[in-house]
Order: sequence, then C-alpha cells, then structure tokens
Amino acid sequence: MTESTGADRIALPAPTVWPMVVALGVTLGFAGLVTHVAVSLVGVALALVGGVGWWRCVLPEEQVEYVPVLPVAAVRPVTSARGVERMWFGEERHRARLPVEVQPLSAGVRGGLVGGCAMAVCAAIYGIVVQHSVWYPLNLLAAMAMPRMADADVTTLRAFDGLAFVVGLIAHGVTSVLVGTLYAAILPLLPRRHLLWGGLLGPLLWTGFLWAIMGVINPALNARIAWGWFVASQIAFGLTAGYIIARAAPVATAQTRPFIARAGVEATGRGGREDVQS
Repeated sequence: MTESTGADRIALPAPTVWPMVVALGVTLGFAGLVTHVAVSLVGVALALVGGVGWWRCVLPEEQVEYVPVLPVAAVRPVTSARGVERMWFGEERHRARLPVEVQPLSAGVRGGLVGGCAMAVCAAIYGIVVQHSVWYPLNLLAAMAMPRMADADVTTLRAFDGLAFVVGLIAHGVTSVLVGTLYAAILPLLPRRHLLWGGLLGPLLWTGFLWAIMGVINPALNARIAWGWFVASQIAFGLTAGYIIARAAPVATAQTRPFIARAGVEATGRGGREDVQS
C-alpha cells in the first residue's frame, strides 16, 4: 500500500468484476451441458481467467480504494448525557454502502436508445450491401417471434412486411433499453476500462452465447444470421451506449438506515449529529 489513510478518507477493498466473471463462467460451463460444448469451453476459460484476476486483487498486495468521509464537527463533552447518539453513514469511518456513487438509470435508458440506433445503422448497412434490402435484418429479427418469417425464403425476407416491421422495431427498442439500463447498473462494478468491457468483451460473450443457444433452438434461423455483422453491430451498441453512460453525472446511492435505527431501538454508538425521527 503506497498511500496511507487520513482523517478525511478511509481505505476499503477496491471494487472488482472478477467474482461476477467467475460466476458467469461457472454458469456457462453448466449451460454447455445442454446446449453446445463451445459454451462449456468459454465458461471454463472465463472461470479460470476470473479466478486468477480475483486472486491478484489480494495477492501479492491487496488493492484498496480510498473513500472520502465527511468531517465530523467537534462534540462538546456532556457530563450527564442519558440519550443515545447513533452514527451516520460516512462519519467516524462508519460503514457505508458501496459504491457511494452510481450512474443514473436514466443515462442507461438514453445510452440504450442511442446504442440501439447505432446498432440499427450497422444492420441497415449489412442489409443494403449484402442482401440488397434494408428490410432483411428487421424481418430476421422479427423471425424470432414470428414462425412464418423464420421459415420464409430470402425473397420474402427482403420484402417489406408491416407486422414484422412492428414486431422487430418493438423487440429492438425494448431490448436496447433493457441492456442499456443493465449496463448503467453494473458500470460501478466494472474495472476502469469501461468501454473495453462493455464495448468489446461484453458483445463477444453475448454473441457466443446467443450463437450456441440459437443453434439448438432454431438451427434454420441460425444459419441465416451473418454473425460477423452481428458482432460488429453489438460492438457499435456497446461502444455508443458505454460512452453515453460513462459521461453522465453520477448520483449518490441511497445509504439506507438499518432496521435497528428505523425501529428506534436504543444502542450504543457515537456520532456528531442528533438522531432524526424516522
């Protein structure tokens, strides 16, 4: 540890994404037993990489993060105090919920919408350049919920279909917003290189998992998806959404008072403020 703690900050274990990577790897390892052996191989690799990364968080030197604490006003001594003073979050190095600040979920919604537009542009370029139809990618997306589109020929997929247009547009918009919101929620848990994780590694893992699942659920539809273009569109979404979310002003997390404080139970403690009625 090269820095020492002071009166205005406290050293806490640094946030890390490796436990989540290990959990994802174990999950994919077992999911491959009922899907595809490639999923198990990816899961084992993730679990090993995550385990090594998790180990290096504490050895040979523990990684810490310095969290600022509010200065505590001087407390005048009381000789005959009978009341109980409770500690507040962040005072006297009292425990606080980490992370202290997170990205707002509204930024995730905005990032998901903008990222969805970037993904749609890549899909449209693929449709025009390769399939000579801007409707082909949207009809292929709608085919996941419309069996008749999944069994349709190339000519039908290249033509405009009103129902497929509505279904594909709704599916793309809802999925983009949900993924953007999820990205905003887990952003504080990721390492410093947010765009690397969300813009490159995340899309690659998601595409590999979707490829294995689609090969079992709908092999005919799986054969029609251009996975190279799919990866490019996913990376475009991750980079765009990650940029929007990372630039948003973080908000403080709600430091929920424990049940014993909300219930008004008398307990020993020290603090510089008077208790507030729940």
